[in-house]
Amino acid sequence: MNRRALLFAGLAVAAAAGAPARAVPAEIRVILIGGPDCPPCVRWKREYLAAWIASPEFRQVAWEEVEAARFREAYQERYWPGDLAPILAQIPRKSGAPRFLIVQAGRIVSNHLGVSKWASTLDDLRKLLG
Repeated sequence: MNRRALLFAGLAVAAAAGAPARAVPAEIRVILIGGPDCPPCVRWKREYLAAWIASPEFRQVAWEEVEAARFREAYQERYWPGDLAPILAQIPRKSGAPRFLIVQAGRIVSNHLGVSKWASTLDDLRKLLG
């Protein structure tokens, strides 16, 4: 390989490494709100978390959990630091868990409460991912 080819190959690799692998993850976040003392939250994690992490959708979003020591405290501001604070402000009813939020460009676009609503959350997410 000559020097020019080597230089261009190196630049291509560097450009690929610096470019985002996908445009969606920075823009779409999925947030679980719950706590370890919340039986439905524990059930969701036991029944759905592993499949969620293994899913293709998981790799296309930013996943976050807001988990307080007691799930009744999960909506307190101290558990929503930094860029999560504006999301907390958008939640109309600040109670109940597990709650699944989908946030796109800083706005809540899907808000479902309860284990039985996980399927609805996934449906909403798949529509967003197109």
